[in-house]
Amino acid sequence: MLFREVLGSQLRVRRAEQGLTLRQLSARSNVALGYLSEIERGRKEPSSELFAAICRALEIPASRIVLQCAEALAVEENKVLPIQRSQTTKSSKAA
Repeated sequence: MLFREVLGSQLRVRRAEQGLTLRQLSARSNVALGYLSEIERGRKEPSSELFAAICRALEIPASRIVLQCAEALAVEENKVLPIQRSQTTKSSKAA
């Protein structure tokens, strides 16, 4: 899973929770409607300036969105990492 996909998903969820359309968020954030759609679908990764503008428009601290993205990524990584950890543990015990 890519960070831009998680970020887009988090932004879409926050927008929907506030009952905003993409068009409304675009107007509030001054981010082009098409580009905002691409961000939400995880196809584009916004610059830090655009990310800040979107967060301001949603009235959500950027740090909260980043933390939520980190948590979502950690959940996905833990689906893969336990196998790698067990192999690492076996290797270190053998040495």
